[in-house]
Amino acid sequence: MTPPGEPPVIAGLLLAAGGGRRLGGRPKALLRHRGRPLVDHAVAALRDGGCGPIYVVLGAAATQVRAEGALDGCTAVDNEYWEQGMGSSLRAGLASVALAGADAALVHLVDQPGIGGAAVARVRSAYGSHDTLAAAAYDGRRGHPVLLGAAHWPPASAAAVGDQGARGYLSALSAILTLVECGDIATPDDIDTEADLFRLE
Repeated sequence: MTPPGEPPVIAGLLLAAGGGRRLGGRPKALLRHRGRPLVDHAVAALRDGGCGPIYVVLGAAATQVRAEGALDGCTAVDNEYWEQGMGSSLRAGLASVALAGADAALVHLVDQPGIGGAAVARVRSAYGSHDTLAAAAYDGRRGHPVLLGAAHWPPASAAAVGDQGARGYLSALSAILTLVECGDIATPDDIDTEADLFRLE
């Protein structure tokens, strides 16, 4: 943890392990947007938003993502259980972030190209202590990215099952969750099915 008086360390945690089951088995991290893989855009959003260090959880086509993605300076975390769903990636990522002694983790998803550095920075600015729990909101509806202070990592990991990620945990703690409106600077649409591919350029 950061010594008193020094700026907090807010790690960026990118979940990029999905295999794109509803996209015909095309790994989401490798889908191209504006000439680059989605993983590049997501890493750039975390960097531009002031997060560091940055951890990228890989699963499907991990070797190819390493080869094609711009992951220089990032820590790649291999999730051998990625087929179990997003929960396993969140657990693997938080375990790695904990080893770095960060104060909080800002969790971002690889398949949301409409979320850039401005939204990341706005959610990141909600950090106050290790008890911080915050999430972006779009017209008042909770979305990503999500900011988890270090105190929340163990219980959030325990609650992360299947494709839920931190959803259930955040719902259970909605009374203390800070919502940070980002609808004016980002769009939360994700790429889940073939019908969503029109969002890529």
